[in-house]
Amino acid sequence: MQKIFDKINSNIQLTSDDAIQLLNIKKFSSDYFELLKLSNLRSKNTFGSKGYLFAQIGINATPCNGCCKFCSLSKDNYIMSNENEKSIDEIIKEVNNIDFKKVNALFLMTTANYSKDKYLEIVKAVKKVIPSEIDLVANVGDFDVEYANNLKSCGITGVYHIVRLREEIDTGLQVSDRIKTIEAIRSAGLQLYYCVEPIGKEHTPEELVREMVRAREYGVDIMAAMRRVNVNSSEYSNDSELDEYEFAKIAAVTNLFVQPKISMNVHEPSKTAMIAGINQLYVEIGINPRDSILETSGNRGYTTIEAEALLKDLGYNV
Repeated sequence: MQKIFDKINSNIQLTSDDAIQLLNIKKFSSDYFELLKLSNLRSKNTFGSKGYLFAQIGINATPCNGCCKFCSLSKDNYIMSNENEKSIDEIIKEVNNIDFKKVNALFLMTTANYSKDKYLEIVKAVKKVIPSEIDLVANVGDFDVEYANNLKSCGITGVYHIVRLREEIDTGLQVSDRIKTIEAIRSAGLQLYYCVEPIGKEHTPEELVREMVRAREYGVDIMAAMRRVNVNSSEYSNDSELDEYEFAKIAAVTNLFVQPKISMNVHEPSKTAMIAGINQLYVEIGINPRDSILETSGNRGYTTIEAEALLKDLGYNV
């Protein structure tokens, strides 16, 4: 393992085999703590003391035809008490309550089957009321190059889009469609936000590294790792979740392998995972596919104050 650590210290790009070996490190071993230290050091050297808060508004809670086995909004295991879709006025009211002196980017999230035309109208309305320097990011279903350009012309600056772990197995979506959308994002000149997710105990190091490789090949500068939340009624509801110590290891390897230049995020946050060099967190509002209630800000979602406190504890300034 020392040879891999030496590569990290010398800023030599890690190979896939290196990453797999790092992911196989035993929890609480001396190598485990060395890995966390090196990831944290990499972040301090790259990000300095700059921390980021991103806000995300979940727009609709309706049964989704993406049929992700882990999602509370899947039509196969929809667990919300009722269906809900925010109006533009409701969304604007929530936007106006966001502290943009602290928040650097705003994400607008919908289910995969949400109306594309309606989404563009929401983007136009939101763009008018947020500060010009705030990044406006789409988190929606698959789309083509024409729609990517429409998003950009309406004010979107970036898109969160990924190939999920076990896509087509744990979801009803196609890997080819996910990749076509990512290519459309890049073609339109939009920033790509990427994440290795949703991580569970069943995922192998090889599966995790495959998505790290994809992120690095696309030159992703805003990166994340997210562990799966086993929501009630989902196919994983009776499984145990990945523990925070294993998650911290995965976050560290992701950071060191992908080497994002702007930020590294973990979700769901934990103080243990955050010592792997995390300098970005989310403030969540509205519907959340990892939650069972319609307003996550009163449950799973972090407030601006809570998220900022976590970052400040690690020496990052928001």
